Amino acid sequence: MVSWASVSTLHAQPFTNAMKDSMLSIVKEAAIHAWDGYKKYANGYDELKPLSKTGKNWYNHSLLMTPVDAWDTFEILGLTKQANEAKELILNNLNFNCDDEIQVFEITIRQLGALLTAYERDGNKKFLLLATDLANRMLPAFHTPTGMPYRYVHLQTGAVRDSINNPAEIGTLMMEFGTLSKLTGNRLYYQTAKKAIMQVYARRSKRNLVGEQINVITGEWVSTQSHISGYIDSYYEYLYKCWKLFGDKDFKLAFDTHNAAIKKYLLYKTNHGCFLQHVDMNTGKPSATLYGALDAFYAGLCAYSGDIATAEAIQKANYYMWVHYNIEPEEFNFVTGEIKSPYYLLRPENLESCFYLYRLTHQSKYLWMAKRMVTDIITHCRTDEAYAALKNVETFEQYNDMESFFFGETLKYAYLIFAPEHSLDLNKIVLNTEAHPIKINYK
Repeated sequence: MVSWASVSTLHAQPFTNAMKDSMLSIVKEAAIHAWDGYKKYANGYDELKPLSKTGKNWYNHSLLMTPVDAWDTFEILGLTKQANEAKELILNNLNFNCDDEIQVFEITIRQLGALLTAYERDGNKKFLLLATDLANRMLPAFHTPTGMPYRYVHLQTGAVRDSINNPAEIGTLMMEFGTLSKLTGNRLYYQTAKKAIMQVYARRSKRNLVGEQINVITGEWVSTQSHISGYIDSYYEYLYKCWKLFGDKDFKLAFDTHNAAIKKYLLYKTNHGCFLQHVDMNTGKPSATLYGALDAFYAGLCAYSGDIATAEAIQKANYYMWVHYNIEPEEFNFVTGEIKSPYYLLRPENLESCFYLYRLTHQSKYLWMAKRMVTDIITHCRTDEAYAALKNVETFEQYNDMESFFFGETLKYAYLIFAPEHSLDLNKIVLNTEAHPIKINYK
C-alpha cells in the first residue's frame, strides 16, 4: 500500500530548473529513440510493433498514423530533423483516396486534427488540402435521421457501417470539423459536427447524464450506463474545449449542465482521493466502482475549466492508482482493489492531468508526480529499438504495441509539464483530445 503522507513529503520539496532541464532532455531522448525504431523497422507504416520489429497498418493501406501524430510533437520538442522526416513522409505519401473503411472518430482526432495543426503551424497548403479531402470523405457518415454519425465510413465509396455509436465518437469531432470551417470558410463542417454533438446533449436524461451507447438512426439509448471512461469521456472534454476554441455558448451551457451532474452522481470520495463511479443515466443509481487510465483525464479537464479543488482531489486518486500498481492499469475496482484489465497501453491521460494542474497551480507536487510517471514509462516500457505497451503492470511484461498517441500525446505532455510555458500558451491554443494544438481564432 502507498503511504500518501510519505508521497506528500517528497512532493513538498522544490523541483529545480536544473531538474526540469534534465527531464526535458530525457523526454527528447525518448522521442528520438522511439522514432528511430519506427524509421528502422516500420517506415511508411502506420505503427511500429516494437517487440517483433515489424510494421503494422490499421487498414489495407497505410495512413501514416505515427508520422502524422508525431509531427507537431517533434516541432514542440525542438527536434527539427525528426519533424522534417515526418513532414516529408506526410507530404510525399499520405493519400486518402484508398479502398479502406475507417473509424470516423479515431481518424478525426489523429489525422484530421494533426493535419489542421500542421497547417496552422507550418503554413504548407497541402496540409489543409489533405485535411479538407479527408473531411469530405467522412461527411457521408453524418447522413442519418438524427445527424449523429455512423462509426465507420468507406473513404472511396462513402458506404457506412455501425449505427450503434457512443457519445465520445459522436461528440469528439467538433474541434476538428469546426476548425476546418474556420480555415476554409465553409460552414458545413462546423454545422454538421455541432448538430451531432448537440443531438447527444438533447438526449441527456432528466439527471443530465448520458449513456454509453446510442442508435444514431432512432436516437434511442442502447446502454444507459453513465461514467467518464471510454465511450463517453471526450464528449465532455469537447463541450468545454469547443467553447474555449470557438466561443459558442451552447457548448459552455451543455458542459456546465453535465459537469454538475457528474459531481453529484459520479464523484466517489476515498482516503486516496476522489474516483468516479459508474451509474445508470436515468436513475443515478451506482452500478460499478470501476476506474482506470482513461478516466484520469477528468482531473485535467476540471482544472482547465476552473475547478481546481475537484481536480486536485481526482488527481490524488489518479496518482494513487499509478504508484499502487507500479504503473496505472487500464481498469481496476477502486473499492476492492482488484485489477480488471492489467495492461498499460502507453496512455497519456494521467500525465495530461498533471500538465493542466501544474500550469494552473504551479505546485511542485505535480512535477514530482510527472517525474515518477515518466521515469516508470522509460524504465519499464523501453525496448532496444523503441517503447512497448505493458501486458501486465504488476509483472512489467511487455506487449507488442506502440500506438501513435505515444508520440502525439504521451511524449508531448511529458515534455510540456517541464517546459517553459511559452512553448505552448494555453491562452492562444486548445489541445484536441489527441493533444494536437489548435489556435483560438474566434476572438
